[in-house]
Amino acid sequence: QVQLVESGGGLAQAGGSLRLSCAVSGGTFSSCALGWFRQGPGKEREFVAGISRSGTKIYYADSVKGRFSISRENAKNTVYLQMNSLKAEDTAVYYCAADISLMRTLSRFAYNYAYWGQGTQVTVSS
Repeated sequence: QVQLVESGGGLAQAGGSLRLSCAVSGGTFSSCALGWFRQGPGKEREFVAGISRSGTKIYYADSVKGRFSISRENAKNTVYLQMNSLKAEDTAVYYCAADISLMRTLSRFAYNYAYWGQGTQVTVSS
């Protein structure tokens, strides 16, 4: 059973930065593709960023491209989301998720991620 625990959320001003971390346990970290998703108030959950097992393939949502950066540190079983130039519309609960399937390299689709963290709130004030 893979377990994921997010941290690093909080309150930031527009234009500021936050770094989210997600600690992964209970599985082989290097065998997981990892993604960050978010759900804003009254909105559906949406893909933010994803990173493949090797770290060589990375996807971003258009809305965060150039502002957010995903990375993974296999030695610490942790995936990060560096968020810069934050906007009010980035306000959401952020979730990390793990895809353990070997059938694909990396997915943008939530239904492909079998394991999820509990989420961390990010609030950006304008």
